[in-house]
Amino acid sequence: MHIHSNSFEHRHTLAAEFALGAEHGQNVGGNRNPHLAWDAAPAATQSFALLCIDTDAPTDGGLVADSATPIPVAHPRGDFVHWVVANIPADVHEIAAGSCSHGLTANGKPQGHDAGGLTGLNDYTGWFAGDAAMAGQYFGYDGPYPPPHDLRTHRYFFRIFALDVAALSLPTAFTAADVLRAMRGHVLDEAAIYATYSLNS
Repeated sequence: MHIHSNSFEHRHTLAAEFALGAEHGQNVGGNRNPHLAWDAAPAATQSFALLCIDTDAPTDGGLVADSATPIPVAHPRGDFVHWVVANIPADVHEIAAGSCSHGLTANGKPQGHDAGGLTGLNDYTGWFAGDAAMAGQYFGYDGPYPPPHDLRTHRYFFRIFALDVAALSLPTAFTAADVLRAMRGHVLDEAAIYATYSLNS
């Protein structure tokens, strides 16, 4: 199976139109989902699942909050989930740019059906939990907003999974972790591509 995008080249920079945070830190980007397309799925595929994960997210919230202190490249990193979609129909092989997200929705977009699949919660749900103006359930795609004082360039992995079931058994407001658990034993193939993004000058 293969995946590609007309919105970015593999291992190259994602444009600000697909990010939540734009240059100079405080400006909001376009927050449009990028184009994705995949092919050569196994014949037995009954559905797809899609994840977008930043694998370079800082693990110390105090460092993130302290904008005066640069976050070192060597600082320990974790995952930050930007997009989760499950139960994408087997006959869907492409997502148009901007078709699932266009602009920031304060308090989060409601659960929807990106590419015919059901959207899950991204990690802005937890990130904005203490902010009265922004708190809510963030479903679907919300793009990169790495800390402007982070010295590491972040990588955003778009992973597509071909599954041997038409629908995963998931809670109503599911997360990437729920999808990864539900997929065990059902993955026929996987393909991935990544883009990079940084707000550090």
